[in-house]
Amino acid sequence: MRAQLTKEFRFEAAHTLPSLPDDHKCRQMHGHSFKIDISVEGEVDEEIGWVYDHKRISDAMNPLLEVLDHGYLNDIPGLESPTIERMAAWFWRKLEADLPGLCEIVIYETPTARCVFRGDF
Repeated sequence: MRAQLTKEFRFEAAHTLPSLPDDHKCRQMHGHSFKIDISVEGEVDEEIGWVYDHKRISDAMNPLLEVLDHGYLNDIPGLESPTIERMAAWFWRKLEADLPGLCEIVIYETPTARCVFRGDF
């Protein structure tokens, strides 16, 4: 039996999008309450009854959240122009070694705007 498991995380951060035209409002410093869903997929261990221990996902995410939460994203190496697309790829690269079966990252910038990334570089 295969299943997909998703764990949700939240963090607050500010950023600018310096690649945008000078008159675009997102070029100015602003912040978001980001939500991120990390999904892994795999075979359900018949003895235990799950694909992953949720704690394993939290353990991989917590060091990243410590760097991001209440920070200025543009100061973080690899996020100099932190669109949610680039952020999703950044998360993927940071997590893939620790989370075998990583299959999807969804980053919500606002309740109505999100990016879905499945590791296609």
